[in-house]
Amino acid sequence: MTRSRTRNTTRPPGRSDLRRRPRGPHDWFAERLLAVVSGQRPVHSLLGHTVGPAYDQLVTLAPAGPLRDRLRPVLRHCGRFHPGPGVIEAFARIATGDRVSAMAFRLEQGPDLRWRCAAVEMQGPRP
Repeated sequence: MTRSRTRNTTRPPGRSDLRRRPRGPHDWFAERLLAVVSGQRPVHSLLGHTVGPAYDQLVTLAPAGPLRDRLRPVLRHCGRFHPGPGVIEAFARIATGDRVSAMAFRLEQGPDLRWRCAAVEMQGPRP
């Protein structure tokens, strides 16, 4: 009797072409910003992760944020643009039920190589 040769692979069948892109600081910030503007986390949880007017923007944006008092929002996509060294301008698409919101933010890398949010903008949900 002849045994057929099988592939020795660690991937589950049918997932060979599925690749995850590496996560960057913009992904981490998008998740944290979403948690703050939706009321899931307090604004002060980002106190050490913001610079300049960004924290003040969050203080005014979070209580009246367009994502409060709705279904739990979900981060659908987060992209980035590098306008120069040490700067990331990021954007995120957020789904809340059948509504979509937009979030944009700017990250700047400090001399200690930590990324901090320097600006935040939100566009409310659209059906």
